[in-house]
Amino acid sequence: MNNNELLARRYKVMGEYAPLFYDKPIHIVKGEGVWLYDAEGKKYLDMYNNVPTVGHCHPYVVKRITEQVQTLNVHTRYLHETIVEYSERLLSTFDKSLNMLVMTCTGSESNDIAIRMAREHTGKMGIICTDDAYHGNTTVVDEIATQFHQGQVKGCNVKSIPTPDSYRPLGGLTGKALGLAYANKVKQAIDEFNTEGIGLAAMLICPILANESLPDIPEQFIQLAAKHVRDAGGLVIFDEVQAGFGRTGRMWGHEKTGVVPDIVTLGKPMGNGHPVAGVVSSAKLMDEFRSRAEYFNTFGGNPVSAAAALAVLDVIENEDLIENSQQIGSYLKEGLAQLKAKHSLIGDVRQRGLFIVVDLVLDAKSKEPAPEAAHAIVESMKRQGVLLSKTGVARSALKMRPPIVFSQENAYQALSALDHAFTELSQKGKL
Repeated sequence: MNNNELLARRYKVMGEYAPLFYDKPIHIVKGEGVWLYDAEGKKYLDMYNNVPTVGHCHPYVVKRITEQVQTLNVHTRYLHETIVEYSERLLSTFDKSLNMLVMTCTGSESNDIAIRMAREHTGKMGIICTDDAYHGNTTVVDEIATQFHQGQVKGCNVKSIPTPDSYRPLGGLTGKALGLAYANKVKQAIDEFNTEGIGLAAMLICPILANESLPDIPEQFIQLAAKHVRDAGGLVIFDEVQAGFGRTGRMWGHEKTGVVPDIVTLGKPMGNGHPVAGVVSSAKLMDEFRSRAEYFNTFGGNPVSAAAALAVLDVIENEDLIENSQQIGSYLKEGLAQLKAKHSLIGDVRQRGLFIVVDLVLDAKSKEPAPEAAHAIVESMKRQGVLLSKTGVARSALKMRPPIVFSQENAYQALSALDHAFTELSQKGKL
């Protein structure tokens, strides 16, 4: 069946608004390591999918899942050793204050539970996020999906602050003054909640602001913002769905912020594609919530999910993938810096391990976004067999987050393809 026929069938049963990548969607039939293969046998270097964090169909993860699904898979209201072993292993990677885990199925569900926990603990309803946030798609977290609502929140219980950004800074400020200015926006939101009689429950942000296009977060912003939140009796929730499990060159994205969160939410990479997620907090906070809410989850933490998640931890450790994220991420950043000197479209390169964003601009001084150029580059890369995507408010930044088994050879191929894509665009006179 050709792609047009498959697309027509998809439209009929899923609708034309179900999201798809690329002008001409790809029919992917196989994944292996850093590679994806389409129905015609063409292989693509995957620089986008952070879900298979240790590589598509990693044989050890597949083996552990297969062994467990052939043995037992039930809900979590029976004793099972694997989920306990996994919880112990996972919690050992966090600060000692974060010592209890509840397992869910998706990052959306994790963030939903985290918000419920914060509201239950504080007796308040207010949530602070950024104006370019995405934390999932349940009814609760959709209220803070400002990325898909033109920067606006939905409902009176959520307030957004300008995304903390050093490249396009608030008021043209720099250094500590910029971090203070953004933190003051948090304080302003808290004051507004109090005036409105809503009060603050929590601030929910990704510690590297991944969906906000990975900005260089202004100095001391997170520390100052967290202090404002805690002084008001609220909780700090860090969404580690994209930042966690070695992606940034550390196990957790929040490790360099100087702030230990009250709650951490986990998702996508946790099971390397198997649907498993979680919420981590202190035992006191978790017990308080569960004693009141009597929360349970039929599939969260079932034996197969726990086996998949445990296998991911094994692979990250045994294959030194956190160090690999550091090394290959640095190699990519250096290569992109060379491309920036060569191609005027590249305004800024931002990197946290193997999460990289390349901000494209029409003018280096005004920093006017270049969304059409970003779209053209993504399509050119696809034709060359390299998959990446776009991010940012204007969708003018290239987003790269390959499996963390990415090698220097893979990185060289990607850099060469990018150089060709920018050169091709320039030669066509479309800058």
